[in-house]
Amino acid sequence: MESMSSSQGAMPLESDTVFVQSQTFAPLSARRLLLLGGMGLILVGMIFGDIFAVFVLHQNAARVGASLAAASHAALGGDSAAVVKNFQNVGSFLENRGTKVDTHVHIIAFGYVALMLALLVPWMTLSATTKKRLAWLLLCGAGLLPLCVFLIHYVGLAYSPLQAIGWASIFADLGGLLVIVALAGFLYGLVKRFLSAERAPVEDELLAGSSATGRSLLAGGSFLVLLGFLHGTYYAAVDLYRHEALDYAILSQISVGAAGENTTAVESALAAYGRLQGDKAVNIAAHAHIIEFGLLAMLLAYFQPYVNLRAAWKQRWAVVLLLGSVLLPVCVLLELNYGLVAGGLADIAGLLVIVAMLAMWIGILRYTGKLDAGGAT
Repeated sequence: MESMSSSQGAMPLESDTVFVQSQTFAPLSARRLLLLGGMGLILVGMIFGDIFAVFVLHQNAARVGASLAAASHAALGGDSAAVVKNFQNVGSFLENRGTKVDTHVHIIAFGYVALMLALLVPWMTLSATTKKRLAWLLLCGAGLLPLCVFLIHYVGLAYSPLQAIGWASIFADLGGLLVIVALAGFLYGLVKRFLSAERAPVEDELLAGSSATGRSLLAGGSFLVLLGFLHGTYYAAVDLYRHEALDYAILSQISVGAAGENTTAVESALAAYGRLQGDKAVNIAAHAHIIEFGLLAMLLAYFQPYVNLRAAWKQRWAVVLLLGSVLLPVCVLLELNYGLVAGGLADIAGLLVIVAMLAMWIGILRYTGKLDAGGAT
């Protein structure tokens, strides 16, 4: 690939001009672990989210709708056993979906936490060894918790010593505890520094430097967050309370129709309820994704000096990331009107973000290799 190649006659990389043998990015340093690990977590979470959206999300929603419809028709026929069975199926489908969503959300959120901590490492009054151990602890917990949450639906309560909590939940809690301990350690380092009367000023090349790519990501990320806030404000002002009222009204219509054995009313209400839930889902998903992508772009802006790619390619990958970050939430909003076409475009947009992040991650790996080689090209 052109972006990954180099030759003696080629123009120097932009990152060559800012290359510093920094102790904060030394081999297996806390900053390096947190940066590469955090980006890796976000990449895994995004890939999982794309797979989930294509192969699970819509199919699961269809099963929930079918089971809810079957329960309503069973109520019309007075078959209480079938009603209970179908609602149990709904619960199982929702648990399956919920654990997948929780896995996706947690692994990406932990990635954001790792990136933020990577920025703050120089301000922590801790030894390099302690910082590194805390970084490993955080990353281990950040990997363990989402994996175990994913397994909750499949493991259940099998061989569990507890009546209500299975082994997957127990180990997920353990992963959360590891993250909490690591965060407490990092927080202690920050507080210790800021309470110290003799603290020396910290000079960090990341925050001191500036590049066109970094400025593009910072500006683009800020704009994405602003768009997300504006969309959230509009939804809260125009649709939120209307949706809540419709929720109650439609469920009441289903109950009344079932009690009165009015099949037409029940089917009409079920269709309306499905549309309502879809409308709520796409608005919430679009709102969350555009803000998350904005925050991601802003965080990545600070780490551009570590991306060892040509300046032109760094700028291109930044544009690809921002383009996908805008396209995905827009296409999610259009799914109600354009169905699978908009859904497919949203998945492609997610893939653009993944590819751009992967390119930056590879660039950072190249930079770390240069550090380990003592600055040799």
